[in-house]
Amino acid sequence: MKNVLFRKKNLEELLERRGDIQLRQSLGAFDLILLGVGAIVGTGIFILPGTVAAEHAGPSIVFSFIIAAIVCALAAMCYSEFSSSIPVTGSAYTYGYIVFGELVAWLVGWALLLEYGLAVAAVATGWSAYFSALLEGLNITIPKAISGSFNPADGTYVNLPAIAIIFAIASLLTLGIKESTKFNTIMVFIKVGVVFLFIGVGLFYVEPANWQPFMPFGMDGVMSGAALVFFAYLGFDAVSSAAEEAKNPQRNMPIGIIGSLFICTILYVAVSLVLTGMVSYTKLNVSDPVSYVMQIVHQDWVAGVISLGAVVGMMTVILVMTYGGTRLLYAFGRDGLLPKSMYELSKKYKTPVKNTWVFATLVAFCAGFVPLSKLAELVNIGTLLAFAIVSIGVIYLRKNKSTPSNGFKVPFFPFLPICSFLLCLFLITQLSVHTWIACGIWFVFGLLFYFAYGKKHSVMNEG
Repeated sequence: MKNVLFRKKNLEELLERRGDIQLRQSLGAFDLILLGVGAIVGTGIFILPGTVAAEHAGPSIVFSFIIAAIVCALAAMCYSEFSSSIPVTGSAYTYGYIVFGELVAWLVGWALLLEYGLAVAAVATGWSAYFSALLEGLNITIPKAISGSFNPADGTYVNLPAIAIIFAIASLLTLGIKESTKFNTIMVFIKVGVVFLFIGVGLFYVEPANWQPFMPFGMDGVMSGAALVFFAYLGFDAVSSAAEEAKNPQRNMPIGIIGSLFICTILYVAVSLVLTGMVSYTKLNVSDPVSYVMQIVHQDWVAGVISLGAVVGMMTVILVMTYGGTRLLYAFGRDGLLPKSMYELSKKYKTPVKNTWVFATLVAFCAGFVPLSKLAELVNIGTLLAFAIVSIGVIYLRKNKSTPSNGFKVPFFPFLPICSFLLCLFLITQLSVHTWIACGIWFVFGLLFYFAYGKKHSVMNEG
């Protein structure tokens, strides 16, 4: 039984398994950086800085962002070594298959599926709220009954805008990743421009007195804030899903992963400093803090532009997270752990059309009917578990002499991978007990599915 559950794959076998069914290699380093920025800059920069500052960290939220960025940077280097050495889709799931075996790989993939699915659903719900607000500014009102998750007591039954944006993005993804990245590039430039607008205008209204006290909740507040703002960095790991579609992955994957993380960290810290400098952190517990502070200083036109930027920003997050989810299902199907239909590519577009619509339909149901406000931490715990596995997995990867030696290597080995692993475990301990319980239930379902279907149909049985 142990030999079956922990059977491993090697790189040559994975590359041969692709056979004639291959994704197009069309992404350069710049495409990958924009893909990462598109995934990372969204709700994290337009919503989280305000609520986390008000309830957990105060102005010292900048330290929370920096600590979370350090953890992500360490994990990003580990991802970079894996993706440049193993240019195969599937992200941490595929890496786990090579170094730890099938059962661990399945659990990591199951955690990533939770991350991608809930992230898309949660962001789509936030997008719906911003989109409805924008339409109201144009005197167009969406009926309340169809603009919120199922809650008859509040008069809402289905969130149609959230469902609509998920299906629209799914349609775009079926056309091909190159076409999707063109759309992503335009949207990224718009939302980064909006962020620069906020920083540029907001600097003139910063009052240093608002930064006092700088750490009102102490170091505990900074650390709990770091565990929460970790959500703001989700997405750079989705870049590793593009390894099979990247040109020269040994060079371009590390640039895409680390470059996008570096750019986003600078943006987050700058926005947090300006935001908490413009008004007292005690006033920032609102759903749209970035546009809210602009209204306080009577810059309503900037607030309107920021709302538009938030809508655009969330669209790119939905795009990249949906992309990551579909490529994960593609890897599952290729390995036999899910039905082979998840592995089929469209003859015309060379994209996994079937699994794209399966993923979009399931996530759209969650976004349309299920309130997700209490499930955001589940996204974090799934990601942190994947990061921990990848971090410790690099040590085992180095022992595998069959992997290419010309790709990116984590510096200060094995110190940095071990630090990354321990920091991920520490942030997991900062999450609530309810999150642990909900995550445990999710993994029980995953194990049941694996033993009922995946173990029997795995392509590893052919050996």
